[in-house]
Amino acid sequence: MPGETPDKQDGAAVPGEALTSGAESAGGDARQPATTATGDAAAEVATQEAVSGNPGDATAPVVEAKPYSLPSFGEGDATPAREAVDLLSDVELNVSIELGRTQMLVDDVLRLGEGSVVELDKLAGDPVDVYVNDRLVARGEVLVLNDNFCVRVSEIVDADVHD
Repeated sequence: MPGETPDKQDGAAVPGEALTSGAESAGGDARQPATTATGDAAAEVATQEAVSGNPGDATAPVVEAKPYSLPSFGEGDATPAREAVDLLSDVELNVSIELGRTQMLVDDVLRLGEGSVVELDKLAGDPVDVYVNDRLVARGEVLVLNDNFCVRVSEIVDADVHD
């Protein structure tokens, strides 16, 4: 690495530190850390101690953090997303409203006729289920508007709920 000088005594250099000889240092120590490009040597030793978990342990590897830049997503321009939705705007979907369910024997189904009453598992006033392409997406209440049945959506079902 740039800035590393092998020690004359054992030939090994500590990564991230530049070493000076005993003649160059004032303290007379043959392996004294000098200031590096990343900061003060004492800070690097403290970092090494924190990484290794042992105070005074300057032999642990130095972990260098590199800055990470996030990609730019524009200035809130929703035009591409809107265009993608517009491409799907003319796709037909099957929407069905389920008032309730029941189980019947084949014999009972064969006896059904005009005026027969089939009891369902929901009470009057209970919310009905709204399915889009056989997937439950909402619940709502049944209304009559201009002699037509309608459903007022009162709850959107979470995407991870499956019936």
